[in-house]
Amino acid sequence: MNAVTQAELLRSLPPARRYARALTGSQAAGDALVGQALRNGLPEGLSARLALYAGVTRIAPPPAAPSAGAVLGARHRQLLLLTALEELSVSEAGQVIGIPTDVAETELEEARAALRSAAATDVLVIEDEPIIAMDVRQLVESCGHRVVGVAATEAQAVRLAASKKPGLILADVNLGAGGDGITAVGRIQEQLKVPVIFVTAYPERLLTAEQVEPAFVISKPFEPLALAIATYQAVSSTVPIE
Repeated sequence: MNAVTQAELLRSLPPARRYARALTGSQAAGDALVGQALRNGLPEGLSARLALYAGVTRIAPPPAAPSAGAVLGARHRQLLLLTALEELSVSEAGQVIGIPTDVAETELEEARAALRSAAATDVLVIEDEPIIAMDVRQLVESCGHRVVGVAATEAQAVRLAASKKPGLILADVNLGAGGDGITAVGRIQEQLKVPVIFVTAYPERLLTAEQVEPAFVISKPFEPLALAIATYQAVSSTVPIE
């Protein structure tokens, strides 16, 4: 690889790691997947970012036996994650997966329809800005989920999680004077093992490879579809690969 390609590859690592951990539901499993893709050699003829996505996609383990609420196949999940969370075009997502654009378009529509019928879960929202909290609540409920509480501070989040036992947490990172969303989630997960989606305007701050990182990160502002696929994937993602 020449220097330019190496620089492009380094810039593309954070989104590739985010995608891999969203596929697997685990920081360790996602990073292992990226590492394996790099060792295997990336497909040629694609940009560094698309090549990393493609390398990860082609070795990603299939989902475990689906639960009663699982309605999406592996390729459906990949298409949704690539377009909704990673913001690729349908054509680019097709290149990553290795299918024609028209096939990707058809399967993406199928995936969106299946997503709308997915099982709901109870969600705790951690957000200190009242207007944003209202918007997030509306989006969560429009996806078919039930919001069991909205916490504006770290302490309130811990109390609500203990009493409501949510199936998913949607947390802002910065709670202003009310504390820190990452710390709140850490305290909650000492008592309750629950999937978490972090929502932040600065996702790169969570992808530093210097500390424990979340499996699911959505950049602000986000679209309803991005939230829908993230909530589905967070609740139904598989156990990390060994």
